[in-house]
Amino acid sequence: MDLQGKVALVTGGSQGIGAAIVAALAERGAAIAIAARHVDGPAQNVQAAVAAGGQKCLLLAADLVKPEDCAFVVDQTVRELGRLDVLVHNAGGPSIGKVEDVTAEQWLDTMALHVNANFFLAKAALPHLRNSGGGCIITVSSTAGIRGVSGAIAYATAKGALPQFTRSLAKDLADDNIRVNCVAPGVITTRFHDSLLAERRKYNCEHRIPLHREGRPDEVGHAVAFLIENDYITGETIVIDGGLSSRITG
Repeated sequence: MDLQGKVALVTGGSQGIGAAIVAALAERGAAIAIAARHVDGPAQNVQAAVAAGGQKCLLLAADLVKPEDCAFVVDQTVRELGRLDVLVHNAGGPSIGKVEDVTAEQWLDTMALHVNANFFLAKAALPHLRNSGGGCIITVSSTAGIRGVSGAIAYATAKGALPQFTRSLAKDLADDNIRVNCVAPGVITTRFHDSLLAERRKYNCEHRIPLHREGRPDEVGHAVAFLIENDYITGETIVIDGGLSSRITG
């Protein structure tokens, strides 16, 4: 897909990986709608950067654990920007705790944001993508969902569901010329990983990540753009983790 003149909806696009995805798609000519819980501060900075590059950028406040908000951001994107060609559900957040520590509310909230929202967004986007003659949906998993991780049972389980959701949805929508792919970032230098102690980050780079460094948000953004631009890839998960998930131990 040539992104010039297309419209992309990116959830969680106000900072970190989401902001990098927005930048990568805007650089390639797409108008952007950003859906986030808060649309002041960082979101406005991202909007200004997109506008400075000559593209439209719409900010939409939403709580994507609510199905009605998922429908709202899709409908508003089409209403304000005229069409929808790309959906990227990046919104998420940490959910820490072992099985005995995670409450029922925490478990359900984690699934609602990371898994359920993908379903409700895709369902709302489908008629608009069809009207555009096809399109692309990108889900955002994690290496935690590929290999598991101690102390984050809800997060790892939710992220682990997304590659299967991606494969199944890709098969459902292939006849509509709608491709569905997934990215699974590892340790990326963002606020998400700021809670890691300096010693742990140093250990990760020296012993767990074969490329011996943390990833950059723009490296995830460009991978998302690649999956959108390549019209012969669907149902796939690209792992962006410097080789972390290829290790057997650590």
